[in-house]
Amino acid sequence: MTITATELSRMRWRCRRGMLENDIVLGRFLDAHGAALSRARAADLDRLLDLTDNDLWDLIAGRHEPADASLVPIVKALREC
Repeated sequence: MTITATELSRMRWRCRRGMLENDIVLGRFLDAHGAALSRARAADLDRLLDLTDNDLWDLIAGRHEPADASLVPIVKALREC
């Protein structure tokens, strides 16, 4: 099941970050995948958004790998955006 338009709008708002690089990648990800985002993947993205900007960027840039293996698919998708 995919997220609703309202949930996508809230996710898009939550993706607004203080670091431009994160804003760009997260925006591209939501533009490309937002309409088809499953609830599970949205929950994974929500967990990533709890990270600080620098920690999130380190994951997206490939400087670090997620400690939780369940986050690997969403991080990989973000890296491809």
